[in-house]
Formats: sequence, structure tokens, C-alpha cells
Amino acid sequence: MPGNNSATKFCLLAAMVFSVAPLAWAQHARGELHVEVHDSQGTAVAAAAELVSEANQLHRTFQIATDGRSTLQDLPFGIYRLSLTAENFAPWDKLVEIRSEVPVRVVVILGVATVTTEVQVNDSATLVDPSSTGTIYSIGRQSIGEEISTQPGRGLSDLVNEQPGWLTEANGILHPRGSEYDVQYVFDGLPLTQNRSPAFAPAFDADEVESMRVLTASFPAEYGRKLGGIVEVTTTKDVPSGLHGQFDAEGGSFSTVTGSAAVSYSAGKNRISVIGDGFHSQRYLDPPVLENFTHRGNAGGYSASFERDFSEDRLRVTVTHNEVRFLVPNELIQQVSGQRQDITNGETAGQIFFQHTISPDLFLSFSGSVRDASATLTSNPLATPVIVSQNRGYREGYVRGDIAGHRGHHDWKAGADGIFSPVHEALEYTITDPAQFDPGAKQQLQFADRRWDIEPSAYAQDQWHRGNWNVSAGLRFDHYGLVVKESAVSPRVGVARYVSSLNLLIHASYDRVFQTPAMENLLLASSPQLNSVDPVVLRLAVQPARANYYEIGITKSFFGNLRLDANVFRRDFHNYSDDDTLLDTGVSFPIAFAKARIAGEEARLAAPRWGHFSGYLSYANQSGIGQGPITGGLFLGDKATSGLTDTSKFAVSQDQRNTFRARVRYEATKRTWLAFGAEYGSGLPVQIDNGPIDLTFLLSQYGSAIINQVDFSKGRVRPNYSLDVAAGAEMYHKEQRSAAFQVQVENLTDHVNVINFASLFSGTAVAAPRSVSARLKLTF
Repeated sequence: MPGNNSATKFCLLAAMVFSVAPLAWAQHARGELHVEVHDSQGTAVAAAAELVSEANQLHRTFQIATDGRSTLQDLPFGIYRLSLTAENFAPWDKLVEIRSEVPVRVVVILGVATVTTEVQVNDSATLVDPSSTGTIYSIGRQSIGEEISTQPGRGLSDLVNEQPGWLTEANGILHPRGSEYDVQYVFDGLPLTQNRSPAFAPAFDADEVESMRVLTASFPAEYGRKLGGIVEVTTTKDVPSGLHGQFDAEGGSFSTVTGSAAVSYSAGKNRISVIGDGFHSQRYLDPPVLENFTHRGNAGGYSASFERDFSEDRLRVTVTHNEVRFLVPNELIQQVSGQRQDITNGETAGQIFFQHTISPDLFLSFSGSVRDASATLTSNPLATPVIVSQNRGYREGYVRGDIAGHRGHHDWKAGADGIFSPVHEALEYTITDPAQFDPGAKQQLQFADRRWDIEPSAYAQDQWHRGNWNVSAGLRFDHYGLVVKESAVSPRVGVARYVSSLNLLIHASYDRVFQTPAMENLLLASSPQLNSVDPVVLRLAVQPARANYYEIGITKSFFGNLRLDANVFRRDFHNYSDDDTLLDTGVSFPIAFAKARIAGEEARLAAPRWGHFSGYLSYANQSGIGQGPITGGLFLGDKATSGLTDTSKFAVSQDQRNTFRARVRYEATKRTWLAFGAEYGSGLPVQIDNGPIDLTFLLSQYGSAIINQVDFSKGRVRPNYSLDVAAGAEMYHKEQRSAAFQVQVENLTDHVNVINFASLFSGTAVAAPRSVSARLKLTF
């Protein structure tokens, strides 16, 4: 019987996941470096050390203890320059490659200072990774530390948005290469596939983040579920011995105040850290009008971790809690009526991590996590055109198993993982202005549902290196079971050729993608209870998207200081995912169309360090065309009438054809710097719902300043641009103690930048006007 076969298949998958869970860890495309230093007689030597990778934007200084040993964790794959200096010994330099989770051991024998040593290694040798089969954009600690976001909660997402191929839509929602809600954060190895934009979840604290890596192609097979783009986030692990701390205070426009404090203690093989942060602001989301009505936001949270090293093992336990509370900004009509809508998003998580090195060529690890997330929305009785309240959330259990090894020319890895999550949703609404809805629309609704989301998967992958050729290949199996049950096998392959005489890397990749639907309000959109909401209803179960990703590109260095990345890509989707809102409640849910094609070109020229200067210049051209009919989601009225037969094409909501970004940083002295930034976007599509354009009504909703930024004849928001300036100074520095001050001005020209306008699925949003922010950072 089919039902029994499906049940048997699922039980076997679940058993596979749980059988490997005691042996492995979460997604973690990073390695470790173990350094041992001694003299020619074998005596341990203490030393000052530096590790640099320009490609990974990593520059780390550390001390080799008196026992001559040091361990550096969470190093992105690539080439590094390791340098050592010690009193009475000659300097030592060497290039080190990190290719696998298997720790790399470097034994250094220092020669006496009287022996002349010519240093041959320089940082330019780390600018291009000759083994990469795709473009990876790295964001280092300097960029993260100097980022001040005008609107709290967006520091990390703003940095991701600076990378080619990424766009920020209303309320800080990231879209990689035309994908909707398909961003996956991997936070210290824990994959987070839910929507992490400010309106949906509490933000990460940037002060605890050491580095990020951004991927949009050539995905390892260990990554699945959400593959529009991957953002790997790594927090600081290698803290110095003793008691240390950091305090940050920020303030600026819109009565914004942000603060964070961190304390860490390291002794021997034990490390403890505690971090707390919070903010208050009068501008949290992107309002639909210039006046920024009812827009207060507050947040607070903490995290604590304990880590212990054993001889060949490591144990880490982490607990986090974050909560954000804010008001939904009003349109003009809603403000006049006295509307107020409150949203609270909370998240509590715990993670345990254990790793074990079996041999110099074999490594395994284990982790499990539990995450409890909730979101509530309430409206006051004066809300228009609808009063709405919502309470939804989930409790996610996650387990994963991996084993990695190195043999000959191969770096391989295999594993399995599973998400097991009970999901609950409840919604109530009452229509207060029936004229805004179809005749016969249901005036009141009460909805509640609860289901399990079960998603096991397994994968195997290999990275083969031979001479100047590199091949990555992987195969992934996914099963999805929330509203529908589907399975898929996804092959991945990448090929690269490094031309050493030209410092040129040529690469190409193919990724087969199985993307699960967005969880947010999926039960609501799938429920038969909503069949009575409107006289005409179309409700289809949202299927996972299946897609083929293609990319061809180059990476080349010039003059030992410049790095050029250029790519041409194409993405072909079936069941292309998007989102819509229920009536005018502001409650969004996933939908899907038959297919879509996203294609474009990207280029980025960067100078990580060139004398006193650093910076980048990037350009992206992207075209996104979707096509009906509707294949999933809830549609009412006119949308439902033609939904199954309309095969017309349309520009996807992230179809911005031209995007330019640039930043130049000048280090005037060792302790002072100045930076200028610029951004230009040619504008997103405008697809107004409900037939002909009624300018009188739109003016009453948004005002003339917003309407003037829309080109109705072209169906586009007019181009937006922003000029920014920032400066910083380290006022005091001695050993581990320092004090630094930074000031930043965004949108110097005070240009009105409309992000979205009254579009079919995205609503209206206005970016921040000219604003000033400042930060004081103290460390000890």
C-alpha cells in the first residue's frame, strides 16, 4: 500500500539520522590550525604570531604560550600566511592551506637570530584561493566592527547586501539573485532556514561575530533547504587567557540608542563568555510614508557559552535568548484613524557541540540544538481597514552527523541531519472598512492549526585537487514533510582551473536545488478554514521549489593588491516561490508560480589593503522573469479567478536591472581612518493591484513625495542612491585595553529613496533619510 511504503521510507530516514547523531556536528565548512613551536633542541618556545588571508578578509594576531602550542578555530577554507617572531630567534613565514575540517598541524622549528633568513612569503599569495570552484565573498572583523546601521538589527544584513547579487527589499529582507525568502544563515554551524529579517526575528549581535562568508553558487552538498544564498556567520572563539571584556554604546538619529557588553574568561583548556545587548529606536522597520508614524522598537538579549578542550576533543555549550518589540508603521489614512499594531518576536535556543579527531586524516563531530521561536501581532480597535491578532511559533529540534577525511588528493565529507519541529499558528481578524475588500468578503475569521515539520536529509561530497585542477562533487537527499510530503536527490558539481602565470582562476558550477517553502504562515495559507474568507478562493498546497543553478566566473589578482571577481549566472525555477498578504492584514504567507528564470552578471574589484587604502567597486545586472499559472498558496477575488489559467510573464519583485556599490577607506594614521561609500539602484518593479491606477487614492495613502518617486509609465520605482561617510579613531591602546570612537553619516544628500511601492506582493517602503550615528567602544 502506498501509505505504508511512505511510512516505512520515513522511518528508515529517521533511523538513519538518529543513528549518526551521536557521531557528528552541524554544517561547518571551516577548519582548524594547530601550531607547535620549538627550537632545534626540541624545547618549547613562546612566540608572537600572525595569520593572514586576504581572500578570506582574515587578519588575526595571537600569542604562542610557553608550552609552544596554540589552536586557531573556525578558519574558512583557503590559503593563509602564518608568521612567527620570538626573541633571539629568526622570523619565520610559511603559507598554510586549510581544505578540510580535519585539523592542520604545523610544527615550527625556529632558527637562531644570527642566521640570516630571507622572508619570501607575502600577503598577495593569499589573495586568490586556487582551489575554489566558486566565488565566495568574505567579510572580516574590520568591516563588521566599523559597520553602524541607521536602523538597529541590520548591521550584518547590510554588510551582506553590499555583496554583488544581493538586494534588500522592504524591512531589510535580503534577496540573493532574485530568490524570495531563501536565505540560510549558518550561525556557528547551526543552520537557520527561517526568515531572519527584522520584521520576523530578533537580530544577531554583530559584536560577537568575527567573520562571515557569503555564497550564491557552488554550494557544498551539506547545504540544503534554503539555497538562494548562504551566509556563514562565525563568532569569536580564540580569546586570550585571563579576564577580558568589551563595551559598545551607539546613538544617533531617530532617538536610537544601542548598547552591548561582553565578558570572557579563559584559563587553561576552559573558556567562558557572556554577552548582553539591547536597543531603542523610533525607526525600526521601513515606513510607507515620509512621516515615520508609530514606529518605536525595543530589543534585548543575551548569550552565554562554555567551551573545554580535551586532548583530541572539544565540547561547547551555548544558550541564547533574544526578544524584539516594535510598532508597525502606519500609512496616512491609518494614522488619522488612530491605528496601532504591536509585534513581539522572541527566540530562545540551546546548542551542544562535541568534536573528536580520530587520526591526522579523520575527523568527526556531533551537535544538537533546540530552538523555541514565537511571534505575536495585536491591533487596537481603531485599526483600519482590518483589526488583526496573531500568535504563531515553533519549537525546532535539530540533530546532525558528519565525518570528514583527507586522503591523497581528496578531501571528503559525509553526513546526515534532521529537523523535527511542531509548528502552531492562530489568527483572528475583523474587517472595519468593508469598502476596501471584495463584496461578500468574510467580515470576521478565527483560525488555529498545529502540525509537525519533519525534514531529514543525507549527503556525501568530495573535493579533488590535482595540479592546477580542482573538482568538487556532491550528492544530497532531502525529505520534506509539513503540508506536503516530497523527496528529492540533488547533485552538485564544480570545476576550476588555476593559471598560475596569470594569477587567474577560472571556475564553473552546477547546483541542483530543492528548496522547502517558507514556514511563516504556511498553515494559514493551506487551511480549508480560509475557503469562506472571500466568495472566490483559490487555495493550493505550496510545493517545494526545484531549480537548476549555473555559474561561470573568474577570479584574478592584479599587482598583488587588487582582486577581481566576475560571474555570469542563470537560475531556472519550477514552483518559483514568492509571498502575498492576507487581505490587508499585513500577515504574509508563501505562494508559488509555475516557473521563473533569473539571469545576470556580477563584477567586484576589491583592494583588501593597498598601502593606506582599501575598498571595493561592484556592479550587478540582473533580470528576473516569472511565469504563471499559480501553483501554490492562497488567492482571493480577481487573483483567484485567473490564477489557474494565467500563463503570462511578469518581472519578479527583485528585478533590479542595475546596481552599483563602492567604498573607499583611507587609514590616515595607525589609529585614524576615513571612509566614503556610495550606492545606486535602478529601481524595482511596480505592479499595482486592483486594476487601473487611482492617483487620488494613492496620494491620500502615501503623499506626493512618495508618488513623485514612481515612474508609472515604466512601471518602476525611480532610481535610488545614497552617499555615506564615516570616520574613526582609536583614542587609547595599551596591551588589551583600548578605546575607540566612530561617527557615520548616511544618505548625505537626503534623497527620498522609495524601496517598494504599492506592488502586488511587496507593499510600500521608504529608506531612511539623512541620518547620523556614533559609537564608543571600550575593551579590556
